[in-house]
Amino acid sequence: MSNREWMLAQLSPLSLRPADDVMRLERLGSLHACRLSFVRTLVRQMGRQRWQVSRVRFDLDENGYGTAVYRLQTPYGRYHGVMFAQALDDERRSDRVIAEAWDVTFGMVEGEVDDSLLAQMAANIPLQEAGRQHPRVLVLSRANKSLRNFAYFVEALASGKQPDPAWLTRVGYLYRTTAVYGNGKFGIADFARLHENPDFRRPFSAQMAGVYLLRHFSIEQVEHLARCQSPETACELATEMRRYLGIGNSTGLGMAPFLINHPQLIAQWVTQRETALALAQRQSPGNEERERLITLTRRAIQHLAETVTEDAEQSERNAATVAALPDVLNWLESAPLEEDLWHQLVAWSERTLPLEAQELINTLLIELYPEQVDPLEEQMGVHENLDLEPDMPLIRLRQLMETFYGWALEQDYTSPDGAYWFWYRSTEKEEPRLGIRHEESGVDKEVPIAMGPRVAHSHAAVCAFLDEAPRAKVVDFLLAKPRHKEIIRRVQTLVKATYGDIHANLWHREMKPMHLLRAKLAFFGASRFDPKSDRWVRITLFQGAPLVEELNAEPEDLTHFDDWSFPLEPRLFNGAVHPACLSPQHLHEKSLQQSVEGEGSS
Repeated sequence: MSNREWMLAQLSPLSLRPADDVMRLERLGSLHACRLSFVRTLVRQMGRQRWQVSRVRFDLDENGYGTAVYRLQTPYGRYHGVMFAQALDDERRSDRVIAEAWDVTFGMVEGEVDDSLLAQMAANIPLQEAGRQHPRVLVLSRANKSLRNFAYFVEALASGKQPDPAWLTRVGYLYRTTAVYGNGKFGIADFARLHENPDFRRPFSAQMAGVYLLRHFSIEQVEHLARCQSPETACELATEMRRYLGIGNSTGLGMAPFLINHPQLIAQWVTQRETALALAQRQSPGNEERERLITLTRRAIQHLAETVTEDAEQSERNAATVAALPDVLNWLESAPLEEDLWHQLVAWSERTLPLEAQELINTLLIELYPEQVDPLEEQMGVHENLDLEPDMPLIRLRQLMETFYGWALEQDYTSPDGAYWFWYRSTEKEEPRLGIRHEESGVDKEVPIAMGPRVAHSHAAVCAFLDEAPRAKVVDFLLAKPRHKEIIRRVQTLVKATYGDIHANLWHREMKPMHLLRAKLAFFGASRFDPKSDRWVRITLFQGAPLVEELNAEPEDLTHFDDWSFPLEPRLFNGAVHPACLSPQHLHEKSLQQSVEGEGSS
């Protein structure tokens, strides 16, 4: 490409990847957290606006049980994270949504927490779904301990030693949440209340803030227990170990319907990510950007090599990605530094690399250009409304179906493999479940999650109607067959938001529900993806993220402040974090401290 051709390309509209490629279920199940993931955008906002987190109550006994309250002060509002820690028998500890008790329950509330509200929350937050929650509560959640990690950390700190970081490499947290509720469930504040809130108007930002406060509580609780156990020898958790500590999450099929029921929102998320990738590919890299990408790739290799999972398939995928990335390094080190280098890299990766490695390269490219990418974080929300165009000629609707939903029309929904699964809700907890269609009962209670067969059914009905009335409009068809209204509205709306539907038969025997979970979790910012079956998974959030005491970094430090993707295991040196692992900011502070001490001793 000549310089003139390159300049013209920069002035042309962005060329995004086609939905037939991006919205394949296998590719969605290969996504990684990126700069636009919700934990990353929240932490940037917290640092940029100098949010303050302070402890206003910490009434824990020697066993770590009791109440803690943290104030979250922003330039625009005040919130409080209220934590209730209680004793829990091992036989009652469960990650399933049907559990009735947890090690910690918590809520994040808007405004002040006086004694009356605290008493109301203490009576209801620990009950979770069974409680009568206050309408000022924005986030409701619960978490269980990682028992081995928790006990080991307390023992190590009590003896005055840092825990072995390998424990966090195996399991990256002390607590894992089993649900993080928002959006009006169980009496808490509806999301509409946050539409004009400058702090939490982005999707899931309030929920992620609640999880961030839980992470801070887990640090303070484990240090408190160490002091109670051995006040004379106990030490605090080292800064790098604190950063390496995340919060886990255990989730199952309950997450899957969200991707189907909010197609415009999903389209918005994917569109911004694809826009970020297109913007990155447009940049003309210099040596600095190439070296930065090489550094990020090496870090990702080590992170994935350190990621532990017992799931054989995910282990193979991680290993395949790790094995492929040295070829990426060789390519980067040998390719001429041309204006369209990133276009060449993406095209080469799509020809050469497995899907997870391809999407990793895309994620790292996005990381290179914060000035171009970060403004997109304000575009992750959307007002959802599926519009109906009744005056559209019915033949036009058929053309749109055949053009944009070819993936749905080409499937066989009658074969044993094509109609293998059915989706339903459990009676016990209204949770989504999968059943085998011709072997298990419950088909009469099937929920319409699979869009492919529904579109195909409506398309067949449209074709039959046109045979009888070739000049009909959509309104004529719906007056005769009103049951197709929901699909018609969806098609008419999503042909303008083509990333809204997943291009897969969700009934098919080879459909992997884990891909659905990973797609959503990647946008949340999940790392260390660890499937425990084909239907539920554990992940880690905020591992590597800055700490509450680091939220007020000086503006010149914000670049490093945001550089925490693909965190690596800290190295210990004589029981302390090795200096090579310390952040530039931490090393600078340490050198200043040593200089002062040196002046005093001389």
